[in-house]
Parts: sequence; structure tokens; C-alpha cells
Amino acid sequence: MNILAVMAERHITKAEEQGAFRNLEGQGKPLELQDDSMIPPDLRMAYKLLKNAGYLPPEAQDIKDATTIIEMLQNSVDEQTCYRQMRKLEAILERMKQQGRASVALNLENEYYAKVLSRVPVRKKV
Repeated sequence: MNILAVMAERHITKAEEQGAFRNLEGQGKPLELQDDSMIPPDLRMAYKLLKNAGYLPPEAQDIKDATTIIEMLQNSVDEQTCYRQMRKLEAILERMKQQGRASVALNLENEYYAKVLSRVPVRKKV
């Protein structure tokens, strides 16, 4: 064992003897581990740091943005707002499609998307 490991082990043992690990929050409960098996091993730490800082990878940000737009479309009644949001959604989905990461749930051929599109009345400006 190297010297750092020995020092760390002594420090942990001393803290345990002093009761530093008693009555900790979450004691006796299973750990909530995140599945990062789909992230390449060399990117896992970077993604974790970005996630902890509140940033998302581009793939996840696109899905989040598209989901937000769909929710807005369900609740919006303004025709022009709906039209602008539909254009944004189309751009996001097209970008995802070109990058080969189009989600099944957020696809232009999706039945739900087609229903939403058909229900949005769009009048062209004269």
C-alpha cells in the first residue's frame, strides 16, 4: 500500500472511532446510483461535472427543449405563438435527425406530433 492509502485508512479509522459516521442522513438506505453505462468511459467524468454544474449534453438539451415546446403547444391558444413554437420544434428535430440521434418519442413522423400539427390553425400574414 502506498503512504497516502495508509494515511487515509488511519484517518477513516480514527473518525469511525470518534463516531463521525453515526446517524448520517440516508443511513441504512440503498444508494441512488445513476446508470452511466451509455456514456463513453472517457467522457463520464466530464458529463458528471457538467451535470452537477447544471449543464446538459447537447443530446439531452435538445430533448429537453423539444419536450418543453410540446408542453407549451398543448397549453397555448395563441395562433402565432403556436406557429413559432412549431418552427422551433421542427428545427430541433431536424438537427437531431441530421446528427443521427432522432428520438423515437420526438420524431417528425410521430403520430402525436402530427395530431398537434393538424390542430394548430395557421393563417399566413397578408
